[in-house]
Amino acid sequence: MPTGETRAATRQRQGGCLCGAVRYALASMPTDIGYCHCRLCQRAAGAPVLVWASVALADFAVVQGSPRRRRSSAFGERWFCADCGTQLAMRVDDEPDTIDVTVASLDEPAAAPPDFHIFAADRLAWFETRDDLPRFGQSRVR
Repeated sequence: MPTGETRAATRQRQGGCLCGAVRYALASMPTDIGYCHCRLCQRAAGAPVLVWASVALADFAVVQGSPRRRRSSAFGERWFCADCGTQLAMRVDDEPDTIDVTVASLDEPAAAPPDFHIFAADRLAWFETRDDLPRFGQSRVR
């Protein structure tokens, strides 16, 4: 553990799947954290929304197991556990230096609260978060 870093801070930067077959670690705290309401995320997760956080690809390491990868769209690839199906990460073609991790797969997801909503135009009418975060109809410029 780096000097001065607490065990809790280290735990905030680790994550994995439901069954424990795949684990990952982040060398830096994730940023650019937001809800995604797009139809692809809804269908991939079987849920009304996913929360993603970005980290430099160089700061992401799979430390146990091997996630399965699937090209889920014309612009990206999703990583998930082949055993339990947990979505873990996504690589977007036009952002080759970053990887997005699912916040719920972090060991301490409460440490990574969302700052915005994207693809709000696809939000399911019966699902509403009560917050004042910025909402973008589609994607947003980083």
